[in-house]
Amino acid sequence: MKKLCLLVCISLGLSATAVAQGDAEAGKAKSAVCAACHGPDGNSMIDMNPKLAGQHEKYLVKQLTEFKLASQTGGEEGRNNAVMNGMAAPLSTQDMEDLAAYFSSQEATPGETPEQYIEAGKAMYQGGDEERGITACIACHGPQGNGMALAGFPDISGQHATYTASQLKSFRSGQRHNDMNGMMRDIAMKLTDEDIEILSNYISGLH
Repeated sequence: MKKLCLLVCISLGLSATAVAQGDAEAGKAKSAVCAACHGPDGNSMIDMNPKLAGQHEKYLVKQLTEFKLASQTGGEEGRNNAVMNGMAAPLSTQDMEDLAAYFSSQEATPGETPEQYIEAGKAMYQGGDEERGITACIACHGPQGNGMALAGFPDISGQHATYTASQLKSFRSGQRHNDMNGMMRDIAMKLTDEDIEILSNYISGLH
C-alpha cells in the first residue's frame, strides 16, 4: 500500500501543471488583512490558525480558490470555513497568486515535538499501520514533512499541532472534503483520537 501511494504521488508530481505565478511584493501589500490571524509573515501565533510561511504556492492558491468556491455555493463545494469563505470571496485569481507567492517566500518558524510523542509518532508517520490499512504519511509528505509542491501535497512540517489535529478530524468526519481523490479522508477515517494526537504533535517537530 505504501509503495502504491508513493507511485501515485510521484506520477502526480510529474504530470502536474506549472506552479502559479504570483508577485511576492504585491502579495505582501495585500497580506495586511491576513496578519491578524496568520501573522505578518505567515507564522501564526494562534495555534488554531495554520502557519502559511513556506507553504507551496500551488497549494495556497488551491485552498484560497476553494474557500471562494465554498462562499459561492453555500459550502456545498470547495473548502467550507465561515471565516475564510468571507476573506476569499472578493479575491481575484491574481490576488490569490500574489498572496501565495508572498507567503511561500517567507521562512516558517520551527515547532517542536514533546518527547512522549517522538517514538510513537515516528513509527506511524514513517510506517503507517498495515493491519488497519493506514498509509504512512511519509509517502506523500516526505521524511521531513515538506510535501510535494508539483503534486499539490502540502508542507506540513512545523505546523501547529492543534491545527493539524483539527484538520485530520475534519477529514475523518467528511466536513473537509477538498482532498485529492479522497486520499486524506480515506486515511483519516481509520485514525483514532490518540493516533491524531500522536501524529499532530510529531509533525509539529518536523523541519
